[in-house]
Amino acid sequence: MAQHEVATDGTDALPGACTATPVCTGADVALTRVFSLLGKRWTGLILAVLTHNGPAYFSELRRAVPGISERMLSDRLTELADAGLVLRRVDEGPPLRVSYRLSQSRVSASSSIASCSQPAATCSSLPPRSATPCATAARCSV
Repeated sequence: MAQHEVATDGTDALPGACTATPVCTGADVALTRVFSLLGKRWTGLILAVLTHNGPAYFSELRRAVPGISERMLSDRLTELADAGLVLRRVDEGPPLRVSYRLSQSRVSASSSIASCSQPAATCSSLPPRSATPCATAARCSV
């Protein structure tokens, strides 16, 4: 048994084995909180869209994240706003429009999201990208 492991039978694992707290004591509380939010389906994609495209209206986000329902998008945006990652702005109408952007204090997280996409873009074991172009590509290329 390695020296950082703890014996469960009440005896020392090895003569002179380390009696300190085991090295692996569990996940960091802050890290657990981050992944409990960012690990949810759609959250990473929503943040990626806001990172790459900047502020976006609800309808633009809906088109930019294929397959997400309006209810799920609304729920995820509410969670992100409550966590302070996204700011929500209501534009008085008519028509009433709501836009979302990364909060200023969280823009640094965007570089982490971008770095996650780099290996994914070159990984040959991932399924090919959809032939359907991004809904915002036409808007950005004009």
